[in-house]
Amino acid sequence: MDTSLLICDHSYHYKAFNHQIKNGLQHYIFRLQTEGSCEAFTCGNRYVLKSGDLLLLKPGDDYHLVVQEPAKKDGLSSGDYYLFCQGTWIDEWWQRQPRSTVYSIGTESKLIGLWHNLLLEKRRGLPEEDTELEDVLLRSLCLYIDRAISDTVQMDRKGSATLLLKRFIEEHATVTFKLEEAARYAGLSLSRAVKLFKEHYGKTMIQYAIEIRLKAAIEQIQYSEMTLEHIAETCGFASYSYFHRVFRNQFGMSPVEYKASNPILQLYKVEQTSR
Repeated sequence: MDTSLLICDHSYHYKAFNHQIKNGLQHYIFRLQTEGSCEAFTCGNRYVLKSGDLLLLKPGDDYHLVVQEPAKKDGLSSGDYYLFCQGTWIDEWWQRQPRSTVYSIGTESKLIGLWHNLLLEKRRGLPEEDTELEDVLLRSLCLYIDRAISDTVQMDRKGSATLLLKRFIEEHATVTFKLEEAARYAGLSLSRAVKLFKEHYGKTMIQYAIEIRLKAAIEQIQYSEMTLEHIAETCGFASYSYFHRVFRNQFGMSPVEYKASNPILQLYKVEQTSR
């Protein structure tokens, strides 16, 4: 493997903690603050890390972490996920873009889930030749970090509320949801949500949801044997007649015509017949 996960774990500090590496790191450190706060000192700078802050350090950086005593007796002062890693793929990933030391990316469940699964895989203690899944999870975490950083930039440029609207629609497009729910998720009134989304993305929330539903339907038609009625239902369309109308308007043919012309399905039928 061209990645190597040296340490991956989470920590909770209920009392003061002080850790320092003076002579420069030999590896990369990723540290996501999930609870409480702490201070990090590196390359002559001081950073106060709060929940959702990601610390990224590279080989050669110095590192000093300070956790203060909790404000309340037996209280939690700081909680975090952290890992040490190295490898040629990590080197290449790091160099894809300029890297800041600290990013505020939040503690989204997908990010925490990836980190937690990587932690569990590391704890299994498998031999080096059996660490393929560990390698994939580490790469996935790196790529997801880039996604989270990109989302942060978009939030700064377009506003966090509009991006939250977009993410809500992406996650709920194939199930029934109300625009009021998306607006509430973004902390906006319905009228404000509708206006902002159209201004920033040049389409309505419903239009964007339909785009996602049609994309999902195309994939289902190409790669599954479900009936078109079932596909319409699972992709979030209220009825097959509505699905049929939207599909024809978008692609200039009906779902039946598209399915009949799909070369992937035709190949599958030939393979099934020849068996």
